[in-house]
Amino acid sequence: MLDTAVAMVNSTGLTVSLEHLSVEDVIRDSGVSRSAAYRRWPYKDLFVGDLLRALAKAVVPATVGAEGGADVVRRVLEEHRQELHDAEGRARVWSELLRLGAWHDFDAIHRSVEWRTYLALHATFESLADGELRDEIQTALEESERGFVDRIAAAYRRVADLLGYRLRPGSEVGFTAVARLANATMRGMVITALSTPDTATVRYRADPLGTGRLADWSLPGLAIAAVVAGQFEVDPTVTWNPERVRDLLSAAG
Repeated sequence: MLDTAVAMVNSTGLTVSLEHLSVEDVIRDSGVSRSAAYRRWPYKDLFVGDLLRALAKAVVPATVGAEGGADVVRRVLEEHRQELHDAEGRARVWSELLRLGAWHDFDAIHRSVEWRTYLALHATFESLADGELRDEIQTALEESERGFVDRIAAAYRRVADLLGYRLRPGSEVGFTAVARLANATMRGMVITALSTPDTATVRYRADPLGTGRLADWSLPGLAIAAVVAGQFEVDPTVTWNPERVRDLLSAAG
């Protein structure tokens, strides 16, 4: 029976359902009258369909990690302000922003129950039959993902502009593509950490960007550094002087 069940699951896919959700419990906790609830949703499937739509349209992915991200940038620039005056120092600041920024985003996503619901929704979506509901959920998930990727792309653009970095010329890879790679990498790390907890705790003394300074790097940090290092370079057209450093610190604050 187990062999047969495994074969069936491998054929149809392992699905995540909302069978555990009791409509009666929802009615009780919401304070809505039972008659009004069943007039609106005579069958549980109708309620579940609207619930999936509501979950898919939530703005959770776009907001998880947003709070506190700017604080990381401000703190790093303030703590390393003396290193902003030369190229080697700015490279170390760039590395530090990637190291701490990646950990901030990973930790925020890893601790977010809403994000885990969002991941489960992707699995639930895959189990839906073709039709209007599946199309609506896919569209909503696409829009939600786009918002999250846009936030990541804007963050990379801002930090690159601040520290005088640019995407490597001649490449068709833009900020959005880098953000999509970073998003996929971070998601993989979060999923791995659910079953392998030391993904979130292990640290390595490393210098992935070759700055000449070792630091304690998390696995998510090393992964993001690998993604970013291959796409960015120092912008030789940027002129650094005391005024630009002052403006940088002012903009970061």
